[in-house]
Amino acid sequence: MTHPNRVLWIAILASFVSFLDGTIVNVALPAIDRELGGGLATQQWVVDGYLITLGALMLVAGSVSDAFGRALVLRVGLVGFGVASVAIAAAPDPAFLVAARLLQGAAGAFLVPSSLALITSTFSGAAQARAIGTWTSMTTGAMVAGPVIGGALVDLASWRWAFLLNVVPIAVTLWLCRGLRDPERAPGARVDLLAAGLCVAGLGGVVFALIEQPRLGWASPATIAPLAGGAALFALFLVRQRSAQHPILPLDLFRARNFWAGNLATVFVYAALALNGFVVAIYLQQGAGLTATAAGLASLPITLLMILLSSRAGALAGKWGARAFMTAGPLLMAAGSLLLLTVAPDFHYAGQVLPSMLVFGLGLSLTVAPLTSTVLGAIAPERSGIASAVNNAISRVAGLIAVAAIGSIVGGSLDLDGFHRSAVVVAALLAAGGLVSWAGIRTPRPAPEPA
Repeated sequence: MTHPNRVLWIAILASFVSFLDGTIVNVALPAIDRELGGGLATQQWVVDGYLITLGALMLVAGSVSDAFGRALVLRVGLVGFGVASVAIAAAPDPAFLVAARLLQGAAGAFLVPSSLALITSTFSGAAQARAIGTWTSMTTGAMVAGPVIGGALVDLASWRWAFLLNVVPIAVTLWLCRGLRDPERAPGARVDLLAAGLCVAGLGGVVFALIEQPRLGWASPATIAPLAGGAALFALFLVRQRSAQHPILPLDLFRARNFWAGNLATVFVYAALALNGFVVAIYLQQGAGLTATAAGLASLPITLLMILLSSRAGALAGKWGARAFMTAGPLLMAAGSLLLLTVAPDFHYAGQVLPSMLVFGLGLSLTVAPLTSTVLGAIAPERSGIASAVNNAISRVAGLIAVAAIGSIVGGSLDLDGFHRSAVVVAALLAAGGLVSWAGIRTPRPAPEPA
């Protein structure tokens, strides 16, 4: 049997590359635009191409991991992610780059659900809460550290090295996976390819319309057709889930109060995180004139606070209940986002951005581990793979829609006024996430002590 600490490190490293690439690209976008061209629309597609397949196929991957084994699914995802990363680094034009990002998102979909399912099937009780807290601090730290690493690579070498970097943790994780075995597998596995296709096509149509709308206009048939068609296809996907014998999105999961409330909070919180990460990374370079490295280092306080506090917050939430943490955390982040309204043409990081990063990081540290453990704790352990897949897919789709809507939010140009509008929208989303948590989350009653 594989040692629990080894399982935890496998889960952390496997998820690390997925989270890292979700944000490392943000700080590299201006350099990609300078080399390959395409403007804001291409920058959005580089981010959303990854999120479309990641969010849609993560549901399929969750079902597959429960049915065929988390270890196998994890290995397939790692190999695919490595191949796609090399293809991105070799991209000769924007179209090839976006296609490779689509492939990378598809491979990444197999990583996070399998990683969390390994943790929940290996640990239990307070140990599980601590393990999820550790996983959260490391993987979310990777999510926030991505701009720091990406910025340094962009300035010192090339944006292409930001993606080649994935090969190292992938190789280490595959080596650690030697001898890894699954504790159990679900019988009668099925993969609903039609449902997966409806989900991907539906999300793709909506995202295309949102990204291209500032250029085409809402009245254009090229905007209306994919928006309406995408929404209709996604609706068909949801209808199919109600009648499918083996649904990739089991709607009965949402009967658990903490599951649906936690996922609704996830929509608001992760939409805000994606929007904030995209806008801050680009504005600090193109608006404030910072180098890619300096723009990446701007978020370092968030990374440090996540590493220091997330595990502790997860343990305390397991002891006292997650409701207070999931309420206070997003509200603190909302306050941190509003502090970005102090950014002025006469830019000064220490006085205008650093206070926001500190408050935002404290709020994020209080939020993520309790949110993850609450959502997964609401579902029976044998369904942990699909439960984590649903939660992660929802978070990615929320970010996908938020990034796609950036053109409308900032008014088509990411100048100082657009940056301020984005900060207000981020704060509103986070406040909504905190209020949803307060109204929806309930602390489960502890099980009675055995006689």
